[in-house]
Amino acid sequence: MKGYVVCVYKSIGNEQKLREYALRAKAAVEKFKGRFLIRGGKSISNEGEKSPRTVVIEFPSYEEANSFYKSKEYQDAHEILKGYVERQFQIVEGT
Repeated sequence: MKGYVVCVYKSIGNEQKLREYALRAKAAVEKFKGRFLIRGGKSISNEGEKSPRTVVIEFPSYEEANSFYKSKEYQDAHEILKGYVERQFQIVEGT
């Protein structure tokens, strides 16, 4: 089964840090054969609070998605965000 990373941002305190993170994270996504399905863009919230950004990445497997998250490449990118964003980050198994 495929694995999906689902990031729903609650707040973004520094757009420049987010751009720096995105460049490094993209390289890690590609290394682990991930494919962006959603990366920001126009949205509407029909229930609950509106998120400033949502990202969904598809990986060949749930295990590959977990390996991506635990990788040094991704963790180095993730460090850039500390103190600048609040988000929910989930890895979900799907079809």
